[in-house]
Amino acid sequence: MTQKITLRCQFCDKWNRVDTARAADRPKCGTCSKPMLLDRPIHLDDESFARTVSASEIPVFVDFYADWCGPCKMMAPSVDRLAENYVGRAIVAKLDTDASPRTAGSFQIRGIPTSIVFKEGMEIARQSGAVTYSALAAMLEAAGASA
Repeated sequence: MTQKITLRCQFCDKWNRVDTARAADRPKCGTCSKPMLLDRPIHLDDESFARTVSASEIPVFVDFYADWCGPCKMMAPSVDRLAENYVGRAIVAKLDTDASPRTAGSFQIRGIPTSIVFKEGMEIARQSGAVTYSALAAMLEAAGASA
């Protein structure tokens, strides 16, 4: 059974449907032919959040952060590593709460960083505060995304 994800191209903003089995092969955007960079966190905003989370057939990990936040900066390397280690098994994404207040508000983000894992469009795990890579990976493992 092939699983699919729907992501907006980081370069041209066009939506692409990607087969997760080929995610590690650096699939290219169907419009601009640039690589879909799935081995690093995908940046989401108010416009792309809902479609990315709801159209994914694999777990989606979202790091709600802000550029000025010290604990967010401390956790960023772990989020980057998570994206690299879970290519094709989970989408790892980041959402800047200052730039996307509507989405942050809809999930009642009161403190940052806050990490949420979604499966089939539904929130299944949440962690507030900076945590280790192991804790982030455990959230994805619990959602069925084995490394």
